[in-house]
Amino acid sequence: MKEQMTPLEEIRHSSSHVLATAVLRLFPDAKLDIGPPTDTGFYYDFDLDHKFTADDLEKIEAEMKKVIKENQRFERIEVSREEAVKMITEFGQAEYKLGRLDDIPEGEQVSFYRNGEFLDLCAGTHVNYTKKIKAFKLLSIAGAYHRGDENNKQLQRIYGTAFPSKAELDSYLEQLEESRKRDHRRVGKEMGLFHIDEAVGQGLILWKPKGAIIRQELQDFISEQLLKQEYTQVFTPHIGKLGLYKTSGHFPYYQESQFPPLIERDSLEDLANENATCSTLTNHLETGDIEGYLLKPMNCPMHIKIYDSEPHSYRDLPVRLAEFGTVYRWEQSGELNGMTRVRGFTQDDAHIFCTEDQLQGEIQGCLDLVKIVLSSLGMENYKVRVSLRDPNSDKYVGDPANWDKAENALREAVKTLEVPYVEVEGEAAFYGPKIDFVVSDVIGREWQLGTVQVDYNLPVRFDINYTGSDNKPHRPVMVHRAPFGSMERFCGLLIEHFGGDFPTWLAPEQVRVLPISDKVADYAQSLVDQLKANGVRATGDFNSEKLGAKIRNAELDKVPNVLIVGEREAEEGKVSVRSRFHDGKPTMLFEEFETEVLQLINNRTLQIKK
Repeated sequence: MKEQMTPLEEIRHSSSHVLATAVLRLFPDAKLDIGPPTDTGFYYDFDLDHKFTADDLEKIEAEMKKVIKENQRFERIEVSREEAVKMITEFGQAEYKLGRLDDIPEGEQVSFYRNGEFLDLCAGTHVNYTKKIKAFKLLSIAGAYHRGDENNKQLQRIYGTAFPSKAELDSYLEQLEESRKRDHRRVGKEMGLFHIDEAVGQGLILWKPKGAIIRQELQDFISEQLLKQEYTQVFTPHIGKLGLYKTSGHFPYYQESQFPPLIERDSLEDLANENATCSTLTNHLETGDIEGYLLKPMNCPMHIKIYDSEPHSYRDLPVRLAEFGTVYRWEQSGELNGMTRVRGFTQDDAHIFCTEDQLQGEIQGCLDLVKIVLSSLGMENYKVRVSLRDPNSDKYVGDPANWDKAENALREAVKTLEVPYVEVEGEAAFYGPKIDFVVSDVIGREWQLGTVQVDYNLPVRFDINYTGSDNKPHRPVMVHRAPFGSMERFCGLLIEHFGGDFPTWLAPEQVRVLPISDKVADYAQSLVDQLKANGVRATGDFNSEKLGAKIRNAELDKVPNVLIVGEREAEEGKVSVRSRFHDGKPTMLFEEFETEVLQLINNRTLQIKK
């Protein structure tokens, strides 16, 4: 079906066809898969024995400019399915395009777009002529499995972007360059924050000492807020019986995103002796004939079991259980990305069990908590997405009437935020709708962070109750909430948001003392000792390098506060302060600086780099 794209999408979609045109001119043996527009540009997937290089991108770009200069017309051609098979075959692109043709539903119009000598199976739409593409740039090469399935052949994907004007393109490329400088994988390695080791496994983060400091500071920060809101802390194991997740619905509704179940040793040996197949094992697991264990994909079923471990009265509610709980998700290797897309991560998770009358207040408390987190870290430019069920999908569990109540509760709560919000059907969790905070960082990129979910369904599935004022059993409502979402992902975002230049309270190293000469080494050490005694993360640089080199090292290590001391400072009990958060190099009494830095730390002051 022909769907009208936005003008920007048309430019980008047309650019992908021009890219494929140029590639076939330079590499006639290339087999084409698909080339759609994206939110930030376009790509095209190619099957080619030759491995594309950076030099190839330059040649392809040059050829694309020739195609654009030829001002080729984009012509839509509507054909029958039989004609489409013939056209694809004659064009020499049967390998992938016939499969894409099969994806088009019976009865739907089949169409191609032709520009010059190039022909592509495509629903459109496009610009009228190639000269309408005013500003484009090829960006990178990546591997991409055919249809996103790692069991299929890996193709070569060329990414590019396009804009209506060169000024817009230049602005975007500047943002990309800034993104590269801030890339948490690069900055994290330079600062020694985290490590990913193939011997441990892809997508599994090793927090190094400096990174662990940042994580712990964030945990302490949110824990203080939880105490104020009367949460109680719990701890749960990393694995649980498969039956627990069958009850919750995570197995099978979430099955593709989970690690395979762990089978009890005796059962596994019995199946091996019977020469059972993998299919037989799977069937036994699904029917419950064999019990297994699962690396937990969610904390909620275990929190429900904690709630259900003792009786509750309406007077006990709300019950608020919080945990920094590590969960495990199976992500394809091609989707893993540093700290932001991983296979094991820790959520700042909590589950609230409340009455319907308490629900609106509890949602509001969760939203307030998310706002505190974001404002404290300078992330006040955000919008809100209300994720609802798709009424036509069988993905969602539970009574539609309860879904209506949950969705309406979130709608009422989100209005109090007084920020832009959108409702999106089909994005709810299988057990309930949710509110997601979409945050813009300092260079304008958007990240989905804190989430609040309302759930009428898991209390039903686990048959949990409380005794009401009428002395009868009633179902509690559950609220799931995670202001950070994932500690790994959130820290990866923070690294990029601050570019590694963390405010003093978060910085792994808060103060570094630089003695000008050995004559003042004892004075410098006394300052380090005094700061440490007051809980400041302070070090001294006592090596023999010149002062300029020491200062440069501190800058590279992104230490927010540097104290330089010479003989005069030692005599007067002073320090010369270099801080990236204020201008000049003021000299002050050490006690004065100590008071200032302790205020920055204790107040968790958000400093803006100058």
